[in-house]
Amino acid sequence: MEATSARNITGNQHTFTAAPRVWGLKTVFVNLYFVANPDGSWVLIDTGVPGSAGKIKQAAAEIFGQDARPGAIILTHGHFDHIGAVKELAEEWDVPVYAHPMELPYLTGQSNYPPPDPSVGGGAMAYMSFSYPKKPINIRNRIELLPTDGSVPVLEGWRWIHTPGHSPGHISLFREEDRVLIVGDAFVTRNGESALAVMTEKKEVHGPPAYYTPDWGSAHHSVEELNNLKPEIAAAGHGMPMRGAELREQLDHLVHNFWLVAVPKHGRYVHEPAVVDEYGVVSVPPPVGNPVPKILAVAGAVALAGLAWSAWSKRSQNKKYGYSKQSRHRLAQRPYSHNRVLRDTPPAIDPDYDDPTEHTNNYP
Repeated sequence: MEATSARNITGNQHTFTAAPRVWGLKTVFVNLYFVANPDGSWVLIDTGVPGSAGKIKQAAAEIFGQDARPGAIILTHGHFDHIGAVKELAEEWDVPVYAHPMELPYLTGQSNYPPPDPSVGGGAMAYMSFSYPKKPINIRNRIELLPTDGSVPVLEGWRWIHTPGHSPGHISLFREEDRVLIVGDAFVTRNGESALAVMTEKKEVHGPPAYYTPDWGSAHHSVEELNNLKPEIAAAGHGMPMRGAELREQLDHLVHNFWLVAVPKHGRYVHEPAVVDEYGVVSVPPPVGNPVPKILAVAGAVALAGLAWSAWSKRSQNKKYGYSKQSRHRLAQRPYSHNRVLRDTPPAIDPDYDDPTEHTNNYP
């Protein structure tokens, strides 16, 4: 069945047109995409946050018709906000789920991802990252490997590109004919750490969400590769699609200033990446100080001060006074890149002394 025109989609205010035959759906703070062929066959790219299955099925029905189902589900990566409904949808639709081999440990219950770093980013999304789901899912009975030739199952004219850094097996998808890029989280088109940016959706190119990026050298190389494609449209996992000269200028600026504008000045993975292999996490750097307790303590102190002031005001003048929040700015300049991971660098394990199959999920 051919996809209906996007202007007919009225049932869900978060559904948007990203590109010809590409529709997006925002689930809380992350996007997923419906991508169609000219004949109306289609795939689903990512599956949003947990609890999104109903919204996704509703959007699919509005675009493709009642009881429509994709030929496959493609995962850009397996972080919790991109695989929330994958189990339910894959079972109900009876379709395969495709991912990169380096993502398999996190999609088959074998390994946790490297833990997030709430000390970087400086926004509410980053501060809350310590509470995000960390356990791997297990869709072993549905998972398939992406073809090694770069083709995308079911989709004509698209190819997948390995873009690690934000996750070991992260991929992006590119349609050569009109230079449409579905980027996942290799880079984003809004401030990935700010809860305010989630609401305002101000369009601007940023690096991958800092609190969940454990390998900055690889992340930089991935953005370089995507920039070399000179995309006309970029549909990201976080933020609304960007296009044209504005996209290319900002993406070029990100590439050339990556270690100043994208990489945190301090953080768990800034000077040392997580070490991973095809079995999952081998080792991670030690954690840095978590800002959350301090933030909560400061918030508590401010709240107590506010209550005391209010009580005093009532006694003295029988009035209530409000107070404004002061905005905080973080210094994100980093004029060096000595910890860049070089291409083709061997894993940081010694096969004579280390067991490459000895992995751990017992890190803090």
